[in-house]
Amino acid sequence: MSCSYLFSGDASVVSRRWSDVTFRQRVLLPPAFAIAKAQASGSNGDTEKDTVWEVRGSKRKRLVPDFLRDEFVTEESAFELSSSLTPENLLAQCRNLLTQFLLPEGYPNSVTSDYLDYSLWRGVQGIASQISGVLATQSLLYAVGLGKGAIPTAAAINWVLKDGIGYLSKIMLSKYGRHFDVHPKGWRLFADLLENTAFGLEMLTPLFPQFFVMIGATAGAGRSAAALIQAATKSCFNAGFASQRNFAEVIAKGEAQGMVSKSVGILLGIVVANFIGTSTSLALASFGVMTWIHMYTNFKSYQCIQLRTLNPYRASLVFSEYLISGQAPTIKEVNDEEPVFPAVRSLNIKSPKKRQDLVLSSEAKAAAEDIEERLELGSKLSDVIHNKEEAIALFDLYRDEGYILTEHRGRFCVTLKESSSPQDMLRSLFQVNYLYWLEKNAGIEATNTYSDCKPGGRLHVSLDYVRREFELAKEDSESVGWVTEGLIARPLPNRIRLGFDHEASSSPPSS
Repeated sequence: MSCSYLFSGDASVVSRRWSDVTFRQRVLLPPAFAIAKAQASGSNGDTEKDTVWEVRGSKRKRLVPDFLRDEFVTEESAFELSSSLTPENLLAQCRNLLTQFLLPEGYPNSVTSDYLDYSLWRGVQGIASQISGVLATQSLLYAVGLGKGAIPTAAAINWVLKDGIGYLSKIMLSKYGRHFDVHPKGWRLFADLLENTAFGLEMLTPLFPQFFVMIGATAGAGRSAAALIQAATKSCFNAGFASQRNFAEVIAKGEAQGMVSKSVGILLGIVVANFIGTSTSLALASFGVMTWIHMYTNFKSYQCIQLRTLNPYRASLVFSEYLISGQAPTIKEVNDEEPVFPAVRSLNIKSPKKRQDLVLSSEAKAAAEDIEERLELGSKLSDVIHNKEEAIALFDLYRDEGYILTEHRGRFCVTLKESSSPQDMLRSLFQVNYLYWLEKNAGIEATNTYSDCKPGGRLHVSLDYVRREFELAKEDSESVGWVTEGLIARPLPNRIRLGFDHEASSSPPSS
């Protein structure tokens, strides 16, 4: 068999012969193959189809023949002996080493485009956080008397008691985990603010040593709550980063990045703490600077994140833009517009440059804000119907749906059936957006539930539109990267079951 056939012949032969190229840097060849390759190259010339590449993640290296050693090596390996001690080569090796330890395998193709910016900002905030932690710890130690002749056992007892009381907050807060999924950026920033507040309380303990346990327990409760929220929201971010479903890899590299930030922060914190000494005023001033850096870099890191799941605001923005322009907006456009603090919109101030970059229509943004305020998921059916005719009309209209939607006192009330899924909630929100569109653009407003359920009524028209267009809207949204498996929301716990319970109806009546 000639070497030219080996490289330019059947693809399956090449695949079988060279399947280990992507895993090994060198491919051994007998001398006859190398000579045949040289002859083929000399007669036919080097062509792209004769090239073999070593692929590792997003990087690829061309393999070239080494006739002296009768093997194929990478192009870099052919010159590594002569250039191994050059500054450029040493810098490249250090960069590759950092990439292997701190970034997911296959970076940048194995993660999303916003991952690096987020990681860089998080690295800086990690350093600032550790410096604040060292300063706070130093203040706590001075407060319990270490360095001033206090008994170490008494200090240890106070320390354990302080932390033990603080852990209760983590237990109490865990039941609100579903809230963190809906607006993870805002909750994560709140957790960072809570953590810095706890650090600040600990910084004040030297001024009030008699209240050490009380202040320490309050600060410990804040830090425990912050840690819980940070861990919960971090999973949302990591799931979005893992574009190839490499969750464990992304998490592991994130922990490595965190350890580097913490190590650097601890070293710098020790230097700053030695400079400050026992001066509480200098400690508080340094803490204020570090807190500003910590919060600013946190905010910038969360702005880099491009969430791909749909919460009520993002879903309303996507669907409203789809209804207006016929196209679903991109992930970046929606994430740039979504407020970090949806409940406190005055805090969501955008820079003039960012306002100019936004391309979403003002109608869609206004619709998303209004719908999120008027939406009520998990409404009680008894609160939205007034008579038997309305109930029968709603049951008949939504017979094949996992929800019942009506409008009550200006609110879009979605009553969820017992078998309702996140997909049903997403479907209901699409209908809500169309109802809003009918109201604002066609002037069709709600009259009464019974009339709206009749053919030609707004509920009937909107549901008919959902059954025709929802799947198309989903496909269009998926084409630009949105995850449309369901709506990420925290509905009220109310559910309904239609029909009679089998056991109740089959049991004999009591006398």
